[in-house]
Amino acid sequence: MREREYWRADAAAYAKAWAFGRNPAYLDFEQLGGDCTNFASQCLYAGSGIMNYTPTFGWYYASASNRTPSWTGVQYLYDFLTRGKGPGPHAVETEAGELEIGDLVQLGRADGQFYHSPVVVETSPELLVAAHSFDAYRRPLSSYSYDRVRYLHIAGVRIP
Repeated sequence: MREREYWRADAAAYAKAWAFGRNPAYLDFEQLGGDCTNFASQCLYAGSGIMNYTPTFGWYYASASNRTPSWTGVQYLYDFLTRGKGPGPHAVETEAGELEIGDLVQLGRADGQFYHSPVVVETSPELLVAAHSFDAYRRPLSSYSYDRVRYLHIAGVRIP
């Protein structure tokens, strides 16, 4: 499998365009548990240009009823990005200072459950993010309340 770079500027431009709106190509999951990881996946797709159509363990969205758990589920997206070996974006868990535009942050509770997936849109002088489910653009990460955090640096995009 070949690899190419992740288009960070495209992911960030998508985040800016849709932070306070909903792309009609995707269902709004706000009333179904939250839309944050759906929005993060849309940004990742804008920056990668490729989905992984492997049933169950891939990462794709064709419709509300034809998608993988990783498209909308915080933990499932983490698992796909950090453990998947097939086509699509992939990530490594890192430190806050290593994040770049288009990377992800995942926020969690003390019990270890992660519940939110904001997208990094600026890194200096502090991390600013975009998100759905409490729509935000250029919101300081420091303004969120959370017990745990993990930083996901998108290392590249695998292509078949």
